[in-house]
Amino acid sequence: MSTRFRRSLHALLPVIALAVLIPQANASTINQNASWTIDRAGTSTKYRTVAYGDSIYAGYNGSVTSAAKYAAPTVNAEYLSAQWGSDVESVRRTKSGAIASDVYNNKIVAERSYMQASNTRVVTFEMCGNDGLQARASFKSQTGTCNYNVLTAAENSCKTYVTAAMDYINANAYAGVKLKVVSNLHYPGYAVDNVQSSCKDPGTGATVKMQDKFLPALARMNFMMCDVARQKGFKCADNFAQYMGGDYDSNGDGKIDSDGLRYIDGESEASYVNRITTTLRSTIRDANTHFISSSSSYDYIQSDDTHPTYNGSTFSSGLFGGTTGSGAPRYSTISAGKNPIWNQYGHERIGWAVSTYNPATP
Repeated sequence: MSTRFRRSLHALLPVIALAVLIPQANASTINQNASWTIDRAGTSTKYRTVAYGDSIYAGYNGSVTSAAKYAAPTVNAEYLSAQWGSDVESVRRTKSGAIASDVYNNKIVAERSYMQASNTRVVTFEMCGNDGLQARASFKSQTGTCNYNVLTAAENSCKTYVTAAMDYINANAYAGVKLKVVSNLHYPGYAVDNVQSSCKDPGTGATVKMQDKFLPALARMNFMMCDVARQKGFKCADNFAQYMGGDYDSNGDGKIDSDGLRYIDGESEASYVNRITTTLRSTIRDANTHFISSSSSYDYIQSDDTHPTYNGSTFSSGLFGGTTGSGAPRYSTISAGKNPIWNQYGHERIGWAVSTYNPATP
């Protein structure tokens, strides 16, 4: 590599990274694929878990060339490996910055072969975060009379492609798959959105609190994901509840906040949305300070105020290709279904949430 090329590349990478850092504003995308095997001592039997999605499952960390090794899909693979006493390959087929239609068409459909392998036992996906982020960015830039159609369009797109994804996975995944999971959305920037809009409501002529417009839209999207999952044989990892509610009872209603915010199988949309936006609104906290007790918290969100924090190192994933590798589990045993850091990082929390549905045997 010439010195001139190295210097040009050094100058170019920050520009590319900046474009991907703000996908909601400019729709830049980059494939971030990886395969990492939890190599457990004393066994050569290997099963596979496949994760499709955007930057959340990718383990995006602000780089176009690397990603978190222990993103949520690999965290769940560790739980599976400990439970099954086998090697588990975590395959991530992800695109940072992708909206739901992109994840569906160019990951789930175009890369279906990964879930069709005969050793696949778990298929999980997440999407719609960038649809929501782009709608939020559009709404925030509005002046004059507010146009709420951008939020409605994001909700409609999410429903269309989440439903299509579940149908496609049901029709195409290996017949021996034991578990299918959708992960719903946390609310990045919850605290930042506690301000008035620049545009004015068409009915009242007054500005609106942005949090009051975005939270109900997000609640409807999250309800839809979990409810469609219930109907189509999927499980729903409720990341909104896991991120936005503390792990203690802050309002004295007899429920841990994160449990109180969770979707309840079979409840109506109206009931769920009212519970999130009104009844339990006081228990919602920005995930930058996820409280595990009344006096102790961990930061679940990176400095970009969007992507989950993670434990450990990174590996190649992005502009220069992806990683295929293996390594021993971080914990030789996992007690009571929770590793020692299950609630200390955003990715650890998602991985644990998915793991709560893991089948007892492969």
